[in-house]
Amino acid sequence: MENMTNLKRTHYCSELRIENKGEEVVVAGWVQRQRDLGKIIFTDLRDRTGIVQLSFDESTQKEVFEKAVTMRSEYVVIAKGEVKERSSKNPEIPTGDIEIFVKELRILSKSETPPFEISENCKTGEMTRLKHRYLDLRRPDLQKNIMLRHKITKITRDYFDENGFIEIETPILIKSTPEGARDFLVPSRLHQGSFYALPQSPQLYKQLSMVAGFDRYMQIARCFRDEDLRADRQPEFTQIDLEMSFVDMEDILEIGEGYIKRVYKEAIGVDIETPIKRLTYAEAMSRYGSDKPDTRFEMELYDLSDTVKDCGFGVFTGAISAGGSVRGITAKNAFSVLTRKEVDKLTEFVRGIGAKGLAYARIAEDGTISSSFGKFMTDEEMENIKKVANAENGDVILIVGDTKNSLVLSVLGALRNEVANKLDIIPKDKYNFVWITEFPFFDWDEDLGQFVAMHHPFTSPMDECIEYLETDRAKVRAKAYDLVLNGTELSSGSIRITDPELQNRMFALLGMSVEEAYEKFGYLLDAFKYGAPPHGGMGIGLDRLVMTMLGCETLRDVIAFPKDKNANEPMTDCPSEIDKAQLDELGIEIKEKEE
Repeated sequence: MENMTNLKRTHYCSELRIENKGEEVVVAGWVQRQRDLGKIIFTDLRDRTGIVQLSFDESTQKEVFEKAVTMRSEYVVIAKGEVKERSSKNPEIPTGDIEIFVKELRILSKSETPPFEISENCKTGEMTRLKHRYLDLRRPDLQKNIMLRHKITKITRDYFDENGFIEIETPILIKSTPEGARDFLVPSRLHQGSFYALPQSPQLYKQLSMVAGFDRYMQIARCFRDEDLRADRQPEFTQIDLEMSFVDMEDILEIGEGYIKRVYKEAIGVDIETPIKRLTYAEAMSRYGSDKPDTRFEMELYDLSDTVKDCGFGVFTGAISAGGSVRGITAKNAFSVLTRKEVDKLTEFVRGIGAKGLAYARIAEDGTISSSFGKFMTDEEMENIKKVANAENGDVILIVGDTKNSLVLSVLGALRNEVANKLDIIPKDKYNFVWITEFPFFDWDEDLGQFVAMHHPFTSPMDECIEYLETDRAKVRAKAYDLVLNGTELSSGSIRITDPELQNRMFALLGMSVEEAYEKFGYLLDAFKYGAPPHGGMGIGLDRLVMTMLGCETLRDVIAFPKDKNANEPMTDCPSEIDKAQLDELGIEIKEKEE
């Protein structure tokens, strides 16, 4: 291949305009496509900024023209020439008024035919594209995503720097504290039989940074969780992590809102209204059936328990008498879309997430009602249900009842989103942020028959709830808060416990002995003996932030080299087995898989 001797790029492809007419320029990149018309050749040259047209004709030097004939898609070239006004302009691209008449051309690298077309909105299957991710990343849409991510990261550092935060790198090899998701473990060669863990978050180190007196910490932190993947999860992810001293919850939410307003304005030109709306956890669950509600559309939940507690339908009355509830949602103007067949599909959907069934009432435009439970109801009872449901002709009422109130809420919350998608009523260009506050400190575990922690053990309970810690855990709420955007949790945080006595009470309530707590967290507990300031913080998911900002359907569209849905990286065939010599160095033996 030729080299670049005496040729240095002067412009990126998409920088040139009609104002550059007559200038001699040098551009470099990949051949997008070639149009050989015999005596004239047009070549679209692509780099990360866009496309510019190169032109060759009879007046081109013979050696250069012959070289141009050999160019193919994805060849890497550098070209020197004069900017000229195009005779046939292309309004679809920024450089559509001009072309570069090439005087000097070097082919720096040839390319085989790619396994898929390097173009926006490529229809090739994702697994093929992940296998050749370095080619997939040449596509303009993915490159724009990655470059916006870079811009967001820069805005992030600038914002927190301007607000007095110090960026501190915390360790990647840390002590394993198996709480919540599974740790990724790293064996130690020097300490055989012992393991490091990769951090699920920098939680303890950022709290120690507060004890150390740095006052305001931030980090663009790499985090790792060995958990099942979803569209908005990866085994390794990036978190905008922060912690603040001498603050209360209001100070942290104010900093968080200021960041969101700044990053949306500077990154994509969107004005986010602040202060951001707040909902308590209890209100979010009762109205939306979710602690991460999508508030871009209505269809809120309502309670029918009082309305149907004495009706003739045993499914409803049985749930209520057993301490549960009967609740519903109303799909407005949905009669023609939510046919009986579609309602049957929704019934299967709710059964798949724990409900025993789905009751419905479809109200035709003429007021006729077809219902799964109507024969058990009087006319007055049906009218009362319609009234509570705010249902009119053309609407569909969907009802779930169960002895477990939490199940009723969560099922209706998921059903609400499913129906909204079927009705196509979710606005695509709205950014509805909401803070969820006052989370329960404890969650009732049906399988264990006891309360378990909903948060990490350093989350502080609300002051007015401390008296109930040992006597009525259902009443204990946490100084915890999540930032939710359009149904996606973007951030989670809390005020931390710094009182050693209260911390020991929390460990005891979580079933941890003093010895066990010290074994896991002794270094933090020791640090708190030497003057710990009141502090709190939060972590904002950078990957999710970029994904929601761009309206992408998966995190894989905003991460340069992501894992697939099975936590594999097809490009490098990772994870992979390692040879016996490496295992022997680590003192590790692999158990054979059981058939």
